[in-house]
Amino acid sequence: MVAPKFSTKPKICYRPIRPSDLETLEHIHTKVFPVRYEATFFHDVVNGCDIVSWGVVDSNRPDGRCDELIGFVTARVVFAKESEIVDLLGYDSAKSDQTVVYILTLGVVDTYRKLGIASSLIKEVIKYASSIPTCRAVYLHVISYNKPAIFLYKKMSFKCIRRLQEFYLINGLHYDSYLFMYYVMGDDLLAHH
Repeated sequence: MVAPKFSTKPKICYRPIRPSDLETLEHIHTKVFPVRYEATFFHDVVNGCDIVSWGVVDSNRPDGRCDELIGFVTARVVFAKESEIVDLLGYDSAKSDQTVVYILTLGVVDTYRKLGIASSLIKEVIKYASSIPTCRAVYLHVISYNKPAIFLYKKMSFKCIRRLQEFYLINGLHYDSYLFMYYVMGDDLLAHH
């Protein structure tokens, strides 16, 4: 894929996602993901209801839409004992206040891909997770055919932990998912599994 040609160099800025982003956020999700999300998901994101998010804009957009989202990441903090990865976190996670950060969605519009935006968004989530004293890991699911995402997470030091058979049901077809994890409290935990 060839990097896009911009008439002006993009000036990438990060900001919180807000209620005025609702329509754009829904549109980008429809374009980027084969999975359809409920309206309540988008309302929770733009209103910060149990979901943390980071938005990306290009303040040098030639079309003047300098505050319109061009990328985002959404995540949720969950108790480790309530997560599907509790068995990978060590013996004390099931009976303590340990948490994990689950990346719900990560997307960048086509014309802004290959500029390092997704990597920087992942770094923001890792930095956020690392700032939570009880947080043990960041984790996410990737559909098995999404090779660019798989490459990106491996490059960002995420470990592919499991392949989940028929995890997604999209338009009547089942697809496998990979479960990726990034430990924020030491990779030595992986040696025990």
